[in-house]
Amino acid sequence: MKLSHVTVLGAITGLAQATPMAKRAVTNADILNYALTLEHLEATFYEQGLKNYTQEAFMKAGYKDPFYSNLKQVGSDEKMHEEFLTKALKAAGAHPVERCTYSFPATDPKSFLALASVLEGVGVSAYLGAAGEIMNKTYLTAAGSILTDEARHSAYLRAALKKVPFAQPFDNPLDLNEVYTVASPFIASCPSSNGKLPVKAFPALTMDSDKSLMTGSMVQLMADKSFDGSSAKDIHAAFITVTGPVWAELKDNGDNKYSVTIPKGVAGQSYVVLTKDNTKATDDNIVAGPAIVEIGQEQKMGGMGEMDGMSSMSMPSTAMSTSSMPSGSMTSGSMTSSSMMPSSSFNGAPGKRSDMMTSVLGGVFMAAAMLV
Repeated sequence: MKLSHVTVLGAITGLAQATPMAKRAVTNADILNYALTLEHLEATFYEQGLKNYTQEAFMKAGYKDPFYSNLKQVGSDEKMHEEFLTKALKAAGAHPVERCTYSFPATDPKSFLALASVLEGVGVSAYLGAAGEIMNKTYLTAAGSILTDEARHSAYLRAALKKVPFAQPFDNPLDLNEVYTVASPFIASCPSSNGKLPVKAFPALTMDSDKSLMTGSMVQLMADKSFDGSSAKDIHAAFITVTGPVWAELKDNGDNKYSVTIPKGVAGQSYVVLTKDNTKATDDNIVAGPAIVEIGQEQKMGGMGEMDGMSSMSMPSTAMSTSSMPSGSMTSGSMTSSSMMPSSSFNGAPGKRSDMMTSVLGGVFMAAAMLV
């Protein structure tokens, strides 16, 4: 997927009733509301987490001061992003979406940080994917300013989890449907007043791996039962990058199960989708995914010591080449593409998708275990 092909910021809100995106013009206000729904999610996530897990709990988990203070600042940043976008929408005469009800599968400080790292990474990819669609220069500058802040959050949390903070020289963009697929499982319900936008979703793609991943590693993927593998005769795996898909060797093991070999050219928090052929990785060709895959190795002490409040943890050194990055693993969300199964009417919540929720959240739990 090339950057010129990516569309608005990931959909955590506003599904229209099975209406193809091409029939619905996406406005700057839509993009700001996409951004706002993501900031609502992140701001709520930090508010809830910092209430549930105290400074003492983080210290017992090995995260020494001033780590907790820095984490509070990250949460404050997300709150300010939320307020900024709300004011921008009102100033533009648009109706800003409200917060939804969320469900986050964190159970302790370490799993909270693992999920925080994933969400910040998705946020970076979502803002990056939106950049090409923002026509208003003022809004583009504002979105770019938030993007760089999200990237710093992501790097800080990756370092805390002993992951390379800057695992590759280019971040990976995700389009609207891809971000919705990954993020929607965290949304339980949304106010009916939230605006509707045309968003499609892909069948879930989860990864089954209990080992660190590196270039050449083979992992197992499983597509949700909503994916009819028998109707797709020539399935391929594509890792999303800013310069286009990196195709990976894929083996069909039957029963919607596949084996994929991690290719060269991807590292850090990456995204893999299944496609109908190996010509493109766009909404009309994706049949499942994305799954979130962490590719990279645990880092050793980088000499930062007490300076960042994490002296008890191994700190990252410089980034490694994309051809030699080992790592842990992750999963994705689910849904249906506009060319396949239509999604249900959505006003900011994924609706009754218990199978998808089980699949995705199970993957998130596994991801948290791999990252901490």
